[in-house]
Amino acid sequence: MSENHHVLLLDFTDRAACRAAFDEAAHLPGLHQSAIVERLTDGTLDFPASQVRGAGAPTVGGGVVGGLAGLLGGPIGVLLGWAAGTVLGNAAESWRDHEGGAALIVLSEEVDEGHCMLVLDIAEASPHPADELAARHGVALRRLPAAELAERVKAARRAAE
Repeated sequence: MSENHHVLLLDFTDRAACRAAFDEAAHLPGLHQSAIVERLTDGTLDFPASQVRGAGAPTVGGGVVGGLAGLLGGPIGVLLGWAAGTVLGNAAESWRDHEGGAALIVLSEEVDEGHCMLVLDIAEASPHPADELAARHGVALRRLPAAELAERVKAARRAAE
């Protein structure tokens, strides 16, 4: 089966079960990021947990590449190259985190009061691991193509402008 980039949505009424599923999901193959979106009984939103696989890698990688490129300029070149590479890598990470936050805000509309939603950004080679996770916790799993969510985020931005 070919790899598919999806956002998986698992709706929970039990906070502890949602957190347990969040912890288990960290081991799913192809997982990019995960988060819990919770709507309290008074209607307020909470984002009690999130994780990004490979967090920091773009920043460190940018610094290393910049430092190597700066070798031509001697010690000062290495320092300046490392700093510039780190800044660029961090900017890329910040943009990714910003986009992920916007997607969670868009998805928060689908969380009922007193419910938690586990959101998984994943490139699935097979649907079986995520299906098994949902079955173990007795919840329904909904797959949303990542491109469709990206369009919803763009539409929300246009509407906000």
